Formats: sequence, C-alpha cells, structure tokens
Amino acid sequence: MKIILYNANIITMKDKSIKQAVCYESGKILKVGNNEEILNLKDNKTNVIDMKGNTILPGFIDPHSHFTAVANGMLQVDLENCRNFKEIEKKIKEYIKENNIKNGEWVIAKGYDNNVLEELEHPKLDFLDTFTKDYPVVLQHKSGHVGVFNSKALKILNIDENTESPQGGVIEKVNGKLTGYMEENAFVNYLKKVPMPSIEKILNSYQKAQKEYLSYGITTVQEGYMSKELINLYEALLSSNILKIDLIGYPDLESIEKYKEKFSKSYKKYDRNFKILGIKMILDGSPQGRTAWMKEPYLGEKEYKGYPNMRHEDVIKNIEYAKNNNLQVLAHCNGDAAAEEYIKALDEIKDVSKIRPVIIHAQLIDKKEIKSAKKLGIIPSFFVAHVYYWGDTHIKNFGIERASKISPLKSAIDEGLIYTIHQDSPIIKPNMLESIWCAVKRETKNKVVLGKDEKITVYEALKGVTINAAYQYFEENIKGSIEENKNADFVILDKNPLEVNVDEILNIKVLETIKNGIILYKNNDL
Repeated sequence: MKIILYNANIITMKDKSIKQAVCYESGKILKVGNNEEILNLKDNKTNVIDMKGNTILPGFIDPHSHFTAVANGMLQVDLENCRNFKEIEKKIKEYIKENNIKNGEWVIAKGYDNNVLEELEHPKLDFLDTFTKDYPVVLQHKSGHVGVFNSKALKILNIDENTESPQGGVIEKVNGKLTGYMEENAFVNYLKKVPMPSIEKILNSYQKAQKEYLSYGITTVQEGYMSKELINLYEALLSSNILKIDLIGYPDLESIEKYKEKFSKSYKKYDRNFKILGIKMILDGSPQGRTAWMKEPYLGEKEYKGYPNMRHEDVIKNIEYAKNNNLQVLAHCNGDAAAEEYIKALDEIKDVSKIRPVIIHAQLIDKKEIKSAKKLGIIPSFFVAHVYYWGDTHIKNFGIERASKISPLKSAIDEGLIYTIHQDSPIIKPNMLESIWCAVKRETKNKVVLGKDEKITVYEALKGVTINAAYQYFEENIKGSIEENKNADFVILDKNPLEVNVDEILNIKVLETIKNGIILYKNNDL
C-alpha cells in the first residue's frame, strides 16, 4: 500500500532544498516533491497523512556505538549522577537490596567520573571493600576505558600482587599492593571475564536498547567492538528476531574468522537486519582519563603522554587483513599520536581508500594528519559531544589552546573530508540532536566556548548523522537522504532544526521513527 506524507518540512539531505511531501511503498521511496505532485500519486488504497508542518529527515545513522553495552547497561547500577563516594555507596546498596542480589553474585556499576566527583579520585577497593565484601563488584568509568574491582572480584579473577600489567594497560599497585584500579587493556580484558547475565535478561535488555535508539530517531546502529564473548549472544539475538533496526558489527581481528563462520549469511550483507562490515582495533585510551596517546605531555607532566594500546606491527596486521579481505577497518584514536600512528600505517600499506578506513573519535587529530587523512580517503568520526561533557576537563588536561582543537570538524570540512558524528553510546545517550547542538555551539558545561573556529552549521552537522554516515557504511545508495528508490527510513521532528535558535535544538522532540516504511517508534508522551 502506498503511503503519502504531506504538509511537511522535508529536509532531504540530498541538498539544502525543503520539500513538502513524500510517497513510499513496500519500504522504498517512490517520489519526493511538493504537495500537489505527490498527492497526484494517490489511488483508492493510498494512506494519506497530513504532517501538519512537522519536519521529516532521513532516519539518523549511528556511526559508532556499542549496542550490546547499551543493552548491558540497563542491567547495571547507574552511577552517572553521583557527586561523591557516599552517593556511589548508596546507589550500590540500593541496587543490591532492590534486585535481591545474593552473596557471591556480581554487581556491575557504570558511569562514575572521577573528574566530577567531590573527591576527584577513583573509588578504589579500600573504599569498595567497606560495604561490598560479600559481592564481587566492578565499577566502569564513564569513559569505558578504566575502572575498579573490589577485593572479592580480584580474587575470583585470580589477580594478585604478582599479576603483571599487559601491553597497553595498567594494573595499579601502590607499595606493591593492588588498589583495584585498572586502565585500558588490563581493565577491558578482565571486564570480559565478568559473567554475562542470562540470555533471557539480555534479550529483554536488547529490546529496551533498540527502543532507546529509535526514540532518538536512529534507524541504523553500530556494534563497535565484537569480541568472541559476544558470539553466543548474537546467535540468540538473531534467532529471537528482535532486531527491527539495521545493526552493523565490527569484530576484533582475533574473532573475525569465528564470526565469519558463525554468521556467514551476515558477512558483508544483511541477514535478519545484521551484517558484519569490518574489523575494529583500539590504539589508545581516553583524553579525560589521561590515557589518550599524545605527541606532547599532558598539562602538569614533564614526560607523560599517555600510551599506545597496540604495537606498530599489530596495527599493520589489522589493516593488511582488512585490505586483503575487502573489509573496512575502524580504529579508536583519541590522541594525536594515535591518529598519526594509524595514518602512517595506512600510508605504509597503500591503496586503502577503497575500504574507507575510519578514525573513531579523532579527538585531537591535528591539521597535518587531517591533510594526510584526505589523501588516503580516511573518514574521521568525531565524538563532538566531548566539548560539552568533558571540555572543562580537557582544559585542565591540555590547557585552553590544545583543548580548543578537539573534534576539529570545521578543519575536516575545509579540507574536503567526509566526516561523521557519533555518541559512543553507552558513554552518553545516543542523542543525535544533542550532538548536533554540540557541533554548532561548542560550549562546555562551564559555558566556555571551546574552539570557536571549529564551529559548524546545523546542516553540516546533520550531514554527519545522515548522508555522510551512510557513506561510511557503503550505503549511500540506499540510505542517508530522502530520494527515489532509497529506503523509507525517516525521523519525524516537531520542529525544523534549520530554523530554530541553536539552543532550541535541545528541545526538539522526536515524534516518530520509521524504518523501511514501518513506524517502529511513536512518542506517546506528547
């Protein structure tokens, strides 16, 4: 059956023109234009809907996040709004009581940020052990790159004073004693060993995670790092037929062959809304956690510049595998030294533009590397909301001059790069409109304008979550703009982001999210 939406403000993202109406059928767009020409397409069976001046955009496309981590986060203690250790203790105790957690069961908490806690410290095991002796507990920092285990968790994981820190990671010891705090590869590797929830619980949380993405207008989502531990979950997820959005996965090099074997129908093509498009590697840490790999020392340090998570030969090995198998490669690079390492490796291998390599985050990529990225066909995917959430911390870590250069979107645009914008969920909510506001406003929580020369327009920001994001996924012919023969993926907003005051963008409501012509989300709060 044909469906016509008319009396709308349709931002096609093909160009800057605004259309009034769109007609679609069987999940595909038939035509977009003015009211009269589109209404002429109706027949006796056409469903004609008056949009009453609401705005229609292509369904938002998530260029980088972690779908399973978003789902898991719904089964964890949320510490994001805690202001001090006392509130962390209260939250964990309440969770244990409300969920009837039995002695010996794992308690997983997420979202604390030492940069905003009154103590300005990580809540380590000397604090955790005072109230969690009966439970193995892990706290994950808001950055996702560092965290803390209590003593019971360390014992279960067989970590003691003799355990060595791995390459690209830190197991902290003070005077030879464990503190429970870990960074990067150490934390991530041990976090993988924490038991997963039951399949029933995780499938229910997958449904909730999908709904959350849809509530922000997102119709295509990324699983940004797939280790072998997720294989069983994905078998259950696909068998359940829960997925209605498109989900694109990136296993690590260690796991890619196992995923290819288990999900052969999803290898480079969609099967039950899931496909494997490439591989993912992590070259460094986070700037707010002071583990991003920098060319120059952090403010207040004589030599400390963060550190790499990977050896050069392993970076080369990942890229060679991707190129030889015609797979995309995504590399997490926050610091300028990490970006330089990745770009040098790509240049060393040569002829990589056809796999559209992506720099994830690209927080502190400098103008020299931006020029090199253009030459090599690299796509930077910017986590621009860092300006708001951690801009003030970046000023403390780097000084105002260096901090002002984070997420250099305008420089990338001036150089002619195709760029995207992401939220790295669950680090923050997958709120595309908030990220658009951040890219345009570039204002920190303390109201500091951070890098006014890197501000971009609303339209340029929208490209980063629509047509450019489709290009990142090799899907520019089927997604990212409202044009004939493309997928009928739409987000319907109550206001036009191109017309409202910049700060009003934060108040725009998602009314509906449509995927392949089917309404998957409707805002019932309005």
